Amino acid sequence: MRGEVLYISDSENLARFCELARQQKLLAVDTEFLREKTYYPKLCLIQLAVDDEVAIVDPLVIDSLEPLAALFADEDITKVFHACTQDLEVIEHELGVVPVGIFDTQVAAAFLGKRMQMGYGALVYAYLTIDLEKSQSLTDWSKRPLDDDQLAYAADDVRYLCQIYRMMHDELVKLGRLSWLYSEEQPMLDPARFAHIPEQAYLSLRRSGSLTRRQLAIARELCAWRERTAQKRNIPRKWVASDEVIVELCRAIPKNIEKLKRIRGTEHISRRDAHDMVYAIGLGLGSPQDQYPRAQKAAHSTPDLESVVDLMYALLRLISEESGLASQLIANRQDLLEYVVDKSRSRINHGWRKELVGSKLDLLLEGHTALTVKDGKVELF
Repeated sequence: MRGEVLYISDSENLARFCELARQQKLLAVDTEFLREKTYYPKLCLIQLAVDDEVAIVDPLVIDSLEPLAALFADEDITKVFHACTQDLEVIEHELGVVPVGIFDTQVAAAFLGKRMQMGYGALVYAYLTIDLEKSQSLTDWSKRPLDDDQLAYAADDVRYLCQIYRMMHDELVKLGRLSWLYSEEQPMLDPARFAHIPEQAYLSLRRSGSLTRRQLAIARELCAWRERTAQKRNIPRKWVASDEVIVELCRAIPKNIEKLKRIRGTEHISRRDAHDMVYAIGLGLGSPQDQYPRAQKAAHSTPDLESVVDLMYALLRLISEESGLASQLIANRQDLLEYVVDKSRSRINHGWRKELVGSKLDLLLEGHTALTVKDGKVELF
């Protein structure tokens, strides 16, 4: 049942609520933000909840969010999110801190046999048989004032998280998977994930796998220029130049503005930006060969290896059924291929995945176990 929602628009009430959360050691968190037209996400609301109170923090009117930043950095307080990846990014950008001690209910659901990337509404219904309203899903959260329906909708995103957290926590402890969850969440907290280093932007360039090392050197310079430009103007990087245009420039290597502007997709690019892009291309061409980037290529497969991976995947599906974990959570075909080609590179060889499937895969690959079909089902023998 819905209760009152505390709307926090000043530092004094924010500090009071943060002290309450510090005493209870448990805090549910969600955010509302916009980023369709900006490089950096614009934080519009922060929803917080403890067991008996829900608060909506308005960062657009509060002078300082320092009490909340200190709370997020407190390792003694568990912060409960659902699908926290983007929330962590916007919090890090706006508050300068990556929350520690997180518990992501979406990740936890996968470890408890629920489907991968389970939505929040489905989670609430699964645990509490409560149907959540969806009428405000397209709200522009940057506009003020917010009405009661909007506040209630935003509050529901955290209202039930503490209760569900306790239920999921107990289930994970019973199954011996709590440590699995925490190890899976740890990479999410790496500050490097939010660094946006221009010189490394080319690593995320789509369709770059077909480029030569010389072309990758050009891509490195073009992507670095695009990243700096997007950051400076605070606009999406694709508004500066799309990935498709960057890749085509790396192949065509135009030496002047006129040739660059002949490439489809450059119509909106100003002459000043075109000049800068030609300059970036020149920088890439001038890179010493020993400083060319190396292509980030996945393990190469062969027909024989594909047959081995097929067998491994059948075993993976069997383990998935027995454990109640979605096979996608455990591993994908590329993980299996890497396990055969170079075990040290595969995430299967580390942490809970090694515990769950590593030894069984080793027995299969070494010929000490096999798969058979019995009563229409795959079994080990």
